[in-house]
Amino acid sequence: MQTFDPIEILSARFREGIARAYEQVGTDADALISASRQPHFGDFQSNAAMPLAKRVGENPRDVARKIISQIDVSDIAEPLTEQSIAGPGFINVRLKPEALARLLDGLDNAEVGLPATDEPMTVVVDLCGVNLAKQMHVGHLRATIIGDTIARLYERLGHRVVRQSHVGDWGLPIAMVTAKLLELDARGALPARLDLDDLNRWYKQAQAECAGEERALAFVRHFGGNAKIEAELGEIDAEADEHLSHARRVLVALQSGDATVRAMWQRIYDVTMSECLRACARLHTLITDEHSAGESTYADELAGVVQDLAARGVAEESDGALVVRVDGIEEPCLVRKSDGGFLYATTDMAAIRRRVQQIGADLVVYCVDARQSLHFKQVFGAATKAGYATRVGAKGPAHLEHAAFGTILGEDGRPFKTRSGESVKLSDLLDEAVTRAQAQVEQRSVELSDAERKSIAEAVGIAAIKYADLSNDRVKDYVFNFDRMLAFEGNTGPYLLYALVRIRSLFRKADAEGMAFNPGASIAIEQAEEKALALELLRYPKTVHSAAEAFEPHRLCGYLYELCAAYSTFYDRCHVLKAESERVRASRMRLVALTGRVLADGLKTLGLPTVERM
Repeated sequence: MQTFDPIEILSARFREGIARAYEQVGTDADALISASRQPHFGDFQSNAAMPLAKRVGENPRDVARKIISQIDVSDIAEPLTEQSIAGPGFINVRLKPEALARLLDGLDNAEVGLPATDEPMTVVVDLCGVNLAKQMHVGHLRATIIGDTIARLYERLGHRVVRQSHVGDWGLPIAMVTAKLLELDARGALPARLDLDDLNRWYKQAQAECAGEERALAFVRHFGGNAKIEAELGEIDAEADEHLSHARRVLVALQSGDATVRAMWQRIYDVTMSECLRACARLHTLITDEHSAGESTYADELAGVVQDLAARGVAEESDGALVVRVDGIEEPCLVRKSDGGFLYATTDMAAIRRRVQQIGADLVVYCVDARQSLHFKQVFGAATKAGYATRVGAKGPAHLEHAAFGTILGEDGRPFKTRSGESVKLSDLLDEAVTRAQAQVEQRSVELSDAERKSIAEAVGIAAIKYADLSNDRVKDYVFNFDRMLAFEGNTGPYLLYALVRIRSLFRKADAEGMAFNPGASIAIEQAEEKALALELLRYPKTVHSAAEAFEPHRLCGYLYELCAAYSTFYDRCHVLKAESERVRASRMRLVALTGRVLADGLKTLGLPTVERM
């Protein structure tokens, strides 16, 4: 694969030169190439001579001389001479403008330096993870958009990606709400048309009815209280026991395939997924109904998983429960409770087995919050020990990755909640972002129609929410702030969208003034701002690879912001349409076009909506 990043090109040349100068070191010495902090000395510098001097027992400047005597960079940089060595042994490198132009020519195509890999993997990304009868809330935002962006990164590189939303659609909590709806239906109190708000309300009612007043009763017995109160609480507790027993009977019926119970469960499922998938579509994520892989789809496999683990000695009994002990992890992975019940870990192991051995995953990425880190260490270790993470005929196990993420915080530094302490509904969050964006768009776009302004506000609001999240290091918490994320200046989604709009506007203006764009025009790098923009453009392919390999979308976000900043400086200081000559104008228009192509590709890879006008 062709390399466009000058740092990668120079690093390879320097490693080869070091190996020739010092055979005993070989190619394992780091070239230590970085952008120069003092551009008047050069574009890049190598700090390799200093640590290498310690290894070989020579003066650093002498080491630097030997290195440059063995390096040929004539095709990309000015000759390395004694004047290239500075200070204790820094080696300064200045790129040739024509070499930069040649690299930009190679980048300027539909692939923008990212052809499909010759060795495609199958990548499964576990993302979103909604629960039946419950609204998507702010906590689902990160699991949904980080997961989708990681999926997009691997798709952009040519890998086969399978998205799967591990829907919480099975077990006793779901049976509770199903029982509640069956009861309402029997009384004729169930509406013909259900929405998710209804289901959420009944879910909470069912939970409360089954919980009863056990804690209150224990409190009264411990601290004393009137016999009448104790008796009343006892009756409430008995009623709760009956609700819970009924829910368990409904669960058995559901597991047994009872037609009536199954039909009610299906109604709950359909209403939940319809609204949740609508939110996913609004977020511009590529998640549809075909990507749902709920806990129910693994239910019939759990007993077999446990039997297999026990029969092969992978799992062992512990106080009546069944556990898998994993080297390096103190707490064992619990796969069956002492009462015979299964756990999340059991389901996750069944999922890994299917994803690897049936779907053929080489890589499985779980986008789940950081609080589940121990759980996934246990499950990954247990699944690998059991052989579930290895396909038949594979050289080794698939890579299992927990792409953990931090918490969204409010201005008070605590988890983001409503004033009443409830989780913030995702739909409400998106509505608020779009409403605020609408106010800004109306001020900036008075000449556009109402329909255009509405469409732009939707794109700006969604892009602001997504970029604010994705641009943060995913493992860290961040504070949610509408004003910051909706700003058109700084490292924000609206700023990037506006940069692309400006680029597209330039070409509309050029067309209107009869200035035809020549995609084959020669690129000439003559000004410092042109060089700075060129160097940013050439970093794009490496950045996408790096973001994918590290499962860190914020790397791509940071790059796009730096690209836009470099473009803004270039645009402010270098005339494009009013350039001093046709040759310069044609060259700069190519630079602008390539910037637009890279920026659009990057925004698409992040899953951010774009607009033509603003």
